[in-house]
Parts: sequence; structure tokens; C-alpha cells
Amino acid sequence: MMGWPLRLVRAAIGLALVVVLLGGWTRLNDAGLGCPDWPGCYGTWVLPQEASALATQHPHATVDLRKGWIEMVHRYAAATLGLMIMGLAVLALRRRHGSGYPVRLSLGLLVLVIAQGLFGMWTVTLKLLPAVVTLHLLGGLVTLSLLVMLHQQLVRLTCGETTRIVSHPWLKPVMAVLFLQLALGGWTSTNYAGWACTDWLWCHQDQATGYDFARGLNPVMSVGPNYEGGLLPADARAAIQVTHRAGAVLLLVVSFMAAWRLWSRVRLRGVLCLYIALLLLQAGLGIANVIWLLPLSLAVAHHAGAVALLLVLLELNSRAGVLPQEVKHGYAAAH
Repeated sequence: MMGWPLRLVRAAIGLALVVVLLGGWTRLNDAGLGCPDWPGCYGTWVLPQEASALATQHPHATVDLRKGWIEMVHRYAAATLGLMIMGLAVLALRRRHGSGYPVRLSLGLLVLVIAQGLFGMWTVTLKLLPAVVTLHLLGGLVTLSLLVMLHQQLVRLTCGETTRIVSHPWLKPVMAVLFLQLALGGWTSTNYAGWACTDWLWCHQDQATGYDFARGLNPVMSVGPNYEGGLLPADARAAIQVTHRAGAVLLLVVSFMAAWRLWSRVRLRGVLCLYIALLLLQAGLGIANVIWLLPLSLAVAHHAGAVALLLVLLELNSRAGVLPQEVKHGYAAAH
């Protein structure tokens, strides 16, 4: 019964993971404007082998085929993922009368991927406006998360489980803080604030540092300028980075509290240990990026680590799920 939906959602999860990682690779290679137009690139769908072929047609643009190809590969993968999610929506409509089939989740994914396409367009047309790029990043992570949740629901349905499962109360704040930290990471990256601090503990060890939180954390910016390279002053970028660090500390605290409360459930210990290990590794990668001034390899590893952390937390959340009546009667809080 669930053969095709399960196969398709598994393929979509794999491709969504590739798309999210490619999005980070595109951003970290400063290739977000590798194509100055959308949905094609310099008016074509397939870039030529020589930049000279485009330079004559676009005399006022600096043609960089490497960055153009990075951006186009990302677009090819994202478009294919959109088609897969459209297929999942069609399968959901055909099975809408089946008991417990996640129709709303499937259709919600279709709406989300359409919105993602619009944000991809605005990323280019609004010239890397930080708020748009950050929302585009979060949209990709939410898409991946919802696909994982769809797979989990389909697996339970295949096993004959139709009872609704909700998140464990101790994991809800962890999920909320993790998404907050992912948003702060995206905001740090899109404002090019990764270089704002040279010391991993004090931002700048040998000099006084000013922090302009009002400007650094303000999502409303002028539309029109090219934001490649970032336009905020140093004190605003420093404020962004130290806020991201504060988010990391908060995530560590709520994660350790949740792990302590859930440790008595023996079947969760393996996933808990993996999650905590990834969390500590991610913190170490963040420190290393500051010490070595954000080399591409470490920046990519930090981005991939955030995605891995999200996936493991989603698995932990699924395994620790409880029935609604258990939450109502305080069972989950006691366990």
C-alpha cells in the first residue's frame, strides 16, 4: 500500500539533503549571484565552456563560469526536488480517503517548495538581501524536516499505527532553540559576520569591541544594494556573531537538560549519545572557524554538522514521541 510513497519520500529526503548542502556550498563560495538572472543563467539553461561566449552578450557583467555552474547545479537539484514533492502531493490526493494518510503534510510540503522557489528567485533579484537569503536557508531546512516527518508517519502507517504521536515535552524546547540557532547561523553567514571576531572567547582579545545589536539584529534592510560581501559595519557584525555564540550556549544547556531527563529510557541512549557528540563536535567546529578565520573546508563542515544535528534530533524526537493523553496526564514529564 505504501510502496510508492515510501520510495518517493526516501528519494526526496536524499535529494533534499543534497539541495541543502549545495545551498551552503553556493553561499560559502560566494556564488549566490553567480547567475545574475533567474531561472536561467545569463539567458541560458546550460552554460557554455568558454566565458567569452557570454562576455560579448553581457558586456557589463563579470562572467564567472565556476560560480555560475555552482548556482545552476543547485537550481537543477532544487527543481528536481520540487517535482518529487509534487508527486508526493498527487499520491496523497489519491489516498486522501485512506485512514491516517498524511495528506495535509504532503500538500503543505508542496506549498512550501513553491515558496522556496520564490525565495530562490528573490535571492537573485534582490541581490542577496540577508533576510531573504536567511529565510531561504530556513525554508530548505524546514522542507528537509517535513520530508523526514512524512517518512516517519508513512512508516508508522505501514506498521498499522494510526494513533497520533506528539513530541516529548523535554524535546520541544530543544527543537525550538535549535531552529533559532540555525536562523542565527544563517544570519551570521548572510551578513558575512563569520570574520567579525578573531578570538573564540572574547571576540577581540587585545582590543575593546563595540556591539551594535540594534543594527546587527535588525532584519529590515534597504532593498536595492548588492549585499554580496556584506554591508554592515564591524560592530554590527560582531554583535551578530556573539549572539550566535550565545545561541550555541543556550542550545548546549537545554540539550544537556533534555538528555538528563530522557537518559532513563534505555532505548533512547544511543541516539542521545550521538546527538550530544554531534553537538560538541559542532561547537568545536564553530571555535575552529573563528581561530582559523573561516576556511572553506571548516565552514562547509560546520554547515553540514548543523544539518546532521537536525536530522539526529528529528530521529530522537520520533523515538521519544508520546501519546497526547500521556502528556495530558503528566506521564511524559515524569519520564
